[in-house]
Amino acid sequence: MVCLTGAGMSAESGIPTFRGEDGIWKNHQPEELATPGAFVRDPNLVWEFYNWRREKIAKSSPNKGHKALAEMEKLYKEFYIITQNVDGLHQKAGSKNVIELHGDIWYVRCTEHCTKETSLFSLYDVPLKELPPHCPNCGALLRPHVIWFGETLPEAPLEAALELSANNDFFIVVGTSAMVQPAASLPRYALRAKVHTIEINPEPTPITDIVNEYVPANAGEALPLLLKEMKTYL
Repeated sequence: MVCLTGAGMSAESGIPTFRGEDGIWKNHQPEELATPGAFVRDPNLVWEFYNWRREKIAKSSPNKGHKALAEMEKLYKEFYIITQNVDGLHQKAGSKNVIELHGDIWYVRCTEHCTKETSLFSLYDVPLKELPPHCPNCGALLRPHVIWFGETLPEAPLEAALELSANNDFFIVVGTSAMVQPAASLPRYALRAKVHTIEINPEPTPITDIVNEYVPANAGEALPLLLKEMKTYL
Protein backbone atom coordinates (compact mmCIF):
# COMPACT_ATOMS: atom_id res chain seq x y z
CA MET A 1 0.00 0.00 0.00
CA VAL A 2 1.26 3.46 -0.92
CA CYS A 3 0.01 6.91 0.10
CA LEU A 4 0.95 10.18 -1.60
CA THR A 5 0.44 13.26 0.57
CA GLY A 6 0.53 16.98 -0.17
CA ALA A 7 0.15 20.27 1.70
CA GLY A 8 -3.52 19.61 2.48
CA MET A 9 -2.40 16.72 4.67
CA SER A 10 -0.89 19.17 7.16
CA ALA A 11 -3.41 22.00 6.78
CA GLU A 12 -5.47 20.59 9.66
CA SER A 13 -2.35 20.83 11.83
CA GLY A 14 -2.35 24.58 11.28
CA ILE A 15 0.42 24.70 8.68
CA PRO A 16 -0.43 27.14 5.86
CA THR A 17 -0.46 25.73 2.35
CA PHE A 18 1.55 27.37 -0.41
CA ARG A 19 -1.62 28.28 -2.27
CA GLY A 20 -4.69 30.13 -1.02
CA GLU A 21 -5.13 32.97 1.44
CA ASP A 22 -2.82 31.50 4.08
CA GLY A 23 -0.06 31.11 1.54
CA ILE A 24 0.76 34.82 1.38
CA TRP A 25 3.64 36.04 3.53
CA LYS A 26 4.66 39.70 3.88
CA ASN A 27 3.03 40.58 0.55
CA HIS A 28 5.13 37.94 -1.22
CA GLN A 29 3.94 34.79 -2.89
CA PRO A 30 5.96 31.87 -1.45
CA GLU A 31 6.72 30.83 -5.03
CA GLU A 32 8.71 34.08 -5.31
CA LEU A 33 10.77 33.21 -2.24
CA ALA A 34 11.33 29.48 -2.70
CA THR A 35 13.71 29.72 -5.67
CA PRO A 36 17.50 29.65 -6.11
CA GLY A 37 17.32 33.13 -7.65
CA ALA A 38 15.53 34.56 -4.62
CA PHE A 39 18.21 33.13 -2.35
CA VAL A 40 20.97 34.72 -4.43
CA ARG A 41 19.17 38.08 -4.46
CA ASP A 42 18.24 38.25 -0.79
CA PRO A 43 19.21 35.27 1.42
CA ASN A 44 18.09 37.14 4.51
CA LEU A 45 14.55 37.58 3.19
CA VAL A 46 14.36 33.92 2.17
CA TRP A 47 15.58 32.83 5.58
CA GLU A 48 13.06 35.12 7.29
CA PHE A 49 10.38 33.25 5.38
CA TYR A 50 11.78 29.83 6.32
CA ASN A 51 12.30 30.88 9.93
CA TRP A 52 8.60 31.85 9.99
CA ARG A 53 7.64 28.49 8.45
CA ARG A 54 9.79 26.57 10.94
CA GLU A 55 8.16 28.42 13.84
CA LYS A 56 4.70 27.56 12.47
CA ILE A 57 5.62 23.90 12.10
CA ALA A 58 7.27 23.71 15.54
CA LYS A 59 3.97 24.73 17.14
CA SER A 60 2.03 22.12 15.16
CA SER A 61 1.24 18.50 15.97
CA PRO A 62 0.29 15.55 13.78
CA ASN A 63 -3.44 15.51 13.10
CA LYS A 64 -5.82 12.55 13.01
CA GLY A 65 -4.88 11.90 9.39
CA HIS A 66 -1.17 11.62 10.16
CA LYS A 67 -1.91 9.30 13.07
CA ALA A 68 -4.22 7.11 10.98
CA LEU A 69 -1.50 6.61 8.36
CA ALA A 70 0.98 5.66 11.10
CA GLU A 71 -1.52 3.05 12.32
CA MET A 72 -2.01 1.72 8.79
CA GLU A 73 1.72 1.10 8.56
CA LYS A 74 1.43 -1.27 11.51
CA LEU A 75 -1.26 -3.29 9.73
CA TYR A 76 0.58 -3.97 6.50
CA LYS A 77 3.88 -5.67 5.83
CA GLU A 78 4.70 -3.06 3.19
CA PHE A 79 3.24 0.41 3.63
CA TYR A 80 4.93 3.52 2.26
CA ILE A 81 4.24 7.24 2.37
CA ILE A 82 5.47 9.48 -0.44
CA THR A 83 5.16 13.08 0.69
CA GLN A 84 5.57 16.48 -0.90
CA ASN A 85 5.64 17.99 2.59
CA VAL A 86 8.82 19.07 4.35
CA ASP A 87 7.40 19.42 7.88
CA GLY A 88 8.31 16.00 9.31
CA LEU A 89 4.84 15.45 10.80
CA HIS A 90 4.51 11.97 9.31
CA GLN A 91 7.60 10.86 11.20
CA LYS A 92 6.43 12.69 14.32
CA ALA A 93 3.19 10.70 14.15
CA GLY A 94 5.16 7.46 14.06
CA SER A 95 5.41 6.64 10.34
CA LYS A 96 8.71 5.02 9.44
CA ASN A 97 8.63 4.35 5.68
CA VAL A 98 8.49 7.95 4.46
CA ILE A 99 9.93 9.16 1.17
CA GLU A 100 10.37 12.95 1.22
CA LEU A 101 10.27 14.20 -2.36
CA HIS A 102 10.86 17.84 -1.52
CA GLY A 103 13.33 17.55 1.36
CA ASP A 104 13.14 18.33 5.07
CA ILE A 105 12.83 21.83 6.50
CA TRP A 106 14.66 20.75 9.67
CA TYR A 107 17.85 20.08 7.73
CA VAL A 108 20.23 22.62 6.22
CA ARG A 109 23.20 22.32 3.91
CA CYS A 110 26.30 24.34 3.24
CA THR A 111 26.29 26.27 -0.02
CA GLU A 112 30.03 26.37 -0.64
CA HIS A 113 33.03 24.71 0.95
CA CYS A 114 32.02 21.58 2.85
CA THR A 115 32.27 18.06 1.51
CA LYS A 116 29.19 16.02 0.65
CA GLU A 117 29.60 14.10 3.92
CA THR A 118 29.71 17.23 6.11
CA SER A 119 27.53 19.70 4.22
CA LEU A 120 24.12 18.33 5.36
CA PHE A 121 22.99 18.35 8.98
CA SER A 122 19.94 18.99 11.15
CA LEU A 123 19.21 22.39 12.65
CA TYR A 124 16.29 22.46 15.07
CA ASP A 125 16.76 25.95 16.59
CA VAL A 126 13.43 27.82 16.73
CA PRO A 127 13.71 30.69 16.17
CA LEU A 128 17.04 30.58 14.40
CA LYS A 129 19.81 32.24 16.38
CA GLU A 130 21.28 33.87 13.28
CA LEU A 131 19.62 35.14 10.10
CA PRO A 132 20.83 34.12 7.64
CA PRO A 133 22.55 31.16 9.32
CA HIS A 134 26.14 30.31 8.45
CA CYS A 135 27.92 26.96 8.32
CA PRO A 136 29.67 26.15 11.63
CA ASN A 137 32.35 24.24 9.67
CA CYS A 138 33.44 26.78 7.05
CA GLY A 139 31.41 29.96 7.61
CA ALA A 140 29.57 29.89 4.27
CA LEU A 141 25.84 30.54 3.97
CA LEU A 142 23.51 27.71 4.83
CA ARG A 143 20.33 27.03 2.86
CA PRO A 144 17.23 25.01 3.75
CA HIS A 145 17.45 21.38 2.63
CA VAL A 146 14.30 21.64 0.55
CA ILE A 147 13.62 21.54 -3.16
CA TRP A 148 12.89 24.99 -4.55
CA PHE A 149 10.90 25.87 -7.64
CA GLY A 150 13.11 25.34 -10.66
CA GLU A 151 15.28 22.69 -8.99
CA THR A 152 15.44 19.01 -9.90
CA LEU A 153 14.30 16.42 -7.39
CA PRO A 154 17.03 14.14 -6.00
CA GLU A 155 17.31 10.99 -8.06
CA ALA A 156 16.99 8.39 -5.27
CA PRO A 157 13.64 9.46 -3.74
CA LEU A 158 12.13 10.14 -7.15
CA GLU A 159 13.10 6.71 -8.47
CA ALA A 160 11.75 5.07 -5.33
CA ALA A 161 8.47 6.99 -5.66
CA LEU A 162 8.04 6.02 -9.31
CA GLU A 163 8.78 2.37 -8.57
CA LEU A 164 6.36 2.23 -5.64
CA SER A 165 3.59 4.04 -7.51
CA ALA A 166 3.55 1.45 -10.27
CA ASN A 167 4.01 -1.58 -7.99
CA ASN A 168 1.46 -1.70 -5.20
CA ASP A 169 -2.02 -3.00 -4.48
CA PHE A 170 -3.71 0.17 -3.26
CA PHE A 171 -2.77 3.82 -3.85
CA ILE A 172 -4.13 6.67 -1.70
CA VAL A 173 -3.73 10.32 -2.72
CA VAL A 174 -4.32 12.79 0.12
CA GLY A 175 -4.35 16.58 0.21
CA THR A 176 -2.40 17.28 -2.95
CA SER A 177 -3.38 19.70 -5.71
CA ALA A 178 -2.12 17.18 -8.30
CA MET A 179 -0.55 20.12 -10.14
CA VAL A 180 3.10 20.11 -9.07
CA GLN A 181 5.30 17.81 -11.14
CA PRO A 182 6.67 15.22 -10.94
CA ALA A 183 4.56 14.25 -7.91
CA ALA A 184 1.39 14.97 -9.90
CA SER A 185 2.29 12.13 -12.26
CA LEU A 186 2.50 9.45 -9.57
CA PRO A 187 -1.25 8.71 -9.39
CA ARG A 188 -1.25 8.33 -13.18
CA TYR A 189 1.59 5.81 -12.92
CA ALA A 190 -0.54 3.86 -10.45
CA LEU A 191 -3.63 4.01 -12.65
CA ARG A 192 -1.73 2.87 -15.73
CA ALA A 193 -0.52 -0.10 -13.70
CA LYS A 194 -4.16 -0.94 -12.87
CA VAL A 195 -3.68 -0.08 -9.19
CA HIS A 196 -6.88 0.80 -7.34
CA THR A 197 -6.48 4.51 -6.60
CA ILE A 198 -8.49 6.62 -4.18
CA GLU A 199 -8.26 10.39 -3.82
CA ILE A 200 -9.07 12.20 -0.57
CA ASN A 201 -9.39 15.96 -0.96
CA PRO A 202 -12.04 18.54 -0.02
CA GLU A 203 -11.92 20.01 -3.53
CA PRO A 204 -11.70 18.26 -6.91
CA THR A 205 -8.31 18.20 -8.63
CA PRO A 206 -7.08 17.36 -12.14
CA ILE A 207 -7.07 13.64 -11.24
CA THR A 208 -10.51 13.48 -9.64
CA ASP A 209 -12.22 12.29 -12.82
CA ILE A 210 -9.75 9.47 -13.47
CA VAL A 211 -9.23 7.86 -10.05
CA ASN A 212 -11.25 4.83 -9.02
CA GLU A 213 -12.76 6.58 -6.01
CA TYR A 214 -12.96 10.19 -4.89
CA VAL A 215 -13.72 11.15 -1.28
CA PRO A 216 -14.53 14.86 -0.84
CA ALA A 217 -13.22 15.22 2.71
CA ASN A 218 -10.27 16.35 4.79
CA ALA A 219 -7.51 13.90 5.71
CA GLY A 220 -8.36 14.04 9.41
CA GLU A 221 -11.94 13.06 8.66
CA ALA A 222 -11.51 10.41 5.96
CA LEU A 223 -8.32 8.55 6.93
CA PRO A 224 -9.50 7.42 10.42
CA LEU A 225 -12.65 6.03 8.76
CA LEU A 226 -10.56 4.26 6.14
CA LEU A 227 -8.36 2.83 8.90
CA LYS A 228 -11.44 1.51 10.67
CA GLU A 229 -12.62 -0.18 7.47
CA MET A 230 -9.20 -1.74 6.93
CA LYS A 231 -9.20 -3.25 10.40
CA THR A 232 -12.48 -5.04 9.70
CA TYR A 233 -10.93 -6.90 6.77
CA LEU A 234 -7.68 -7.93 8.47
